[in-house]
Amino acid sequence: MLEHLLPPLNDKNLPWMDVLHPIVVHFVIAMALITVVFDLIGVITRKPNLFEVSFWNLLVATVAIFVAIIFGQVEAGLASPYSGARDILNYHSTIGWSLAGVLSLLTAWRYVVRQKDPAVLP
Repeated sequence: MLEHLLPPLNDKNLPWMDVLHPIVVHFVIAMALITVVFDLIGVITRKPNLFEVSFWNLLVATVAIFVAIIFGQVEAGLASPYSGARDILNYHSTIGWSLAGVLSLLTAWRYVVRQKDPAVLP
C-alpha cells in the first residue's frame, strides 16, 4: 500500500547510500568524551565558560544517541543477520538504550544544576 512512497533499496538493502548508525554512534562517543575533556580543562584552568560548552556537547550527544538508536533499529530491521548474531544484536540494542538513559539523566541533572549557577561544575 505504501511501498510506492518508500525509496528503493540498494545492494546493501538500505534506502540510503550506506549504513548511518555507526557514523552517528561514533559522533555520540566523541561528543560525550569531549564533554568530559571540557569539564576537566574547565576545572583545571578555572574557566567556567568551558562548563557551558561541556553542557551543550552533552545535550547534543543525548539527542544524537536517539538518532543513532533510530538508525540502528531501521538498519537492523532491514538487515538479514545470521541466527547466531541475533543475541549479540539484542545485547547491543540493550546497551544502546541503557546509554541513552544514562546520557538523558546526566543531561537533565546538569540542566537542573546549572540553573542555579552555570559557572560552577556540580
